[in-house]
Amino acid sequence: MAHLDCDAFYAAVEKRDRPDLASKPVIVAYDGARSVVSTCCYIARISGVRSAMPLFKAKKLCPEGVIIKPRMDVYSAVSKQIKALFEELTPLIEPLSLDEAFLDLSGTQKLHGRSAAQSMAWLAAEINRTIGITVSVGLSYNKSLAKLASDLDKPEGFAVIGEEEAMRFLAPRPVSDIWGVGKALNRKLSSDGITTIGQLQHRDEADLVARYGLMGSRLFHFSRGQDDRSVKSHRKAKSISAETTFSTDIEDTGILRKRLWPLCERVSERLKRSGKAGKTITLKLKTGDFKTLTRSHTLSRPTQLAETLYQEAVPHLEKAAEGRNFRLIGIGISSFGDLEDADTPDLLDRKTSKNKDIEAAIDAVREKFGSGIIGKGRGLKPD
Repeated sequence: MAHLDCDAFYAAVEKRDRPDLASKPVIVAYDGARSVVSTCCYIARISGVRSAMPLFKAKKLCPEGVIIKPRMDVYSAVSKQIKALFEELTPLIEPLSLDEAFLDLSGTQKLHGRSAAQSMAWLAAEINRTIGITVSVGLSYNKSLAKLASDLDKPEGFAVIGEEEAMRFLAPRPVSDIWGVGKALNRKLSSDGITTIGQLQHRDEADLVARYGLMGSRLFHFSRGQDDRSVKSHRKAKSISAETTFSTDIEDTGILRKRLWPLCERVSERLKRSGKAGKTITLKLKTGDFKTLTRSHTLSRPTQLAETLYQEAVPHLEKAAEGRNFRLIGIGISSFGDLEDADTPDLLDRKTSKNKDIEAAIDAVREKFGSGIIGKGRGLKPD
């Protein structure tokens, strides 16, 4: 099992395309008051800059940093080039994002005439030669350890964790190295006196489950180097969503509704383009003090319609928005169902059929003349 992770992917692509940036601290982010760092190069990281950090903080830590707006179309194209190289080794590929993936190399030794380590060394060198960026590689007998191995010596790391050494290797490491242990669980484990993986190795599974729920079982097995998950080469999206962060906090419910509508249209467009329909609609809000609120509602039948998304989310928005300022709003849909059941006519609800016809007409005009040529009144920008 191999895990490959591109080193500071977005920043690496920018430096590849602009050699004058080679020795400079590069920070990839939208330059705005509420922006966060998408990624940064390793020179910027020396100053303490990290992904997901507020941009204003990154600028204070690294005032000489070069801020570059993300070019997602370019990164996506590079990602496809990398995937094409993956496919020269194995069809069993599980992408986790544009810049990282699992590869199952079982049975490839005979096919390529080289070991898994030799194949991954070839792949890392080929990506560097043909695409111009570097990667880090982790090899092990399961997914969680392969991912951990790829993080051990970035950038341009290459590490192998064997089955015989796994327990000893894991024992002194912090519990945060276990895949799935985030900040909240790490704090809870620490408050319980558990700071190293070795301490988990001496706990019973039943006790861990009783204390930490389903995650307790993962803690038990992963701390012992046990992970039976296979590479899923055809991962299906479990949800479709869109969100936007405001340049200044918004309290006005009317303005929030206006910001919500284009997000509903965006999610609807993606549903229709992918041939999906969902039943569970989730509204996401983030307050000015960074508290995240989510409100979900499950429909009796799946939908693709922007109007349905909007009408279902607005009551939750109006209830949650009372007296609060928000910095972000988002809408998502999940629980995908049969497309044949989506937005079917109902004698008790004629609006659904009418909305479906209206959106179909709008979609047809946009397909022919462009997305900005037509829309509903609530989508118009105020003068």
